[in-house]
Amino acid sequence: MKIIVLFDGKCGICSKEIAFYKKIAPSDQFIWEDVNAINSKEKYNIELITALKHLHVIDNEKVLIGVDAFARIWKNIKYFKFLSFFIRLPLIYSLAKYAYHIFAEYRFKRLRHCQILE
Repeated sequence: MKIIVLFDGKCGICSKEIAFYKKIAPSDQFIWEDVNAINSKEKYNIELITALKHLHVIDNEKVLIGVDAFARIWKNIKYFKFLSFFIRLPLIYSLAKYAYHIFAEYRFKRLRHCQILE
């Protein structure tokens, strides 16, 4: 079963990062879904505003968000496996979750297409 990645394709940072992952990730491992192009609520039971705020990964019906989503993606990419392990170290994990939350909120508040939803 493929890992589903839900990302904000209208965000320049997000779309560039996902484009990079698409180039280096095994093609048989992932389904990349721009939440602006699908109905995430209907398809995955995830509200659009939630999907725009944070990266989501669905792996065997388990939903991973933010740092956990990145760690899951990295785990399946050859040269990023170490990063997946590293980010899960207790202190690093706590700092990464905090930093990701701050960044995600900042990014969400600055993007016009996100503000229309609030």
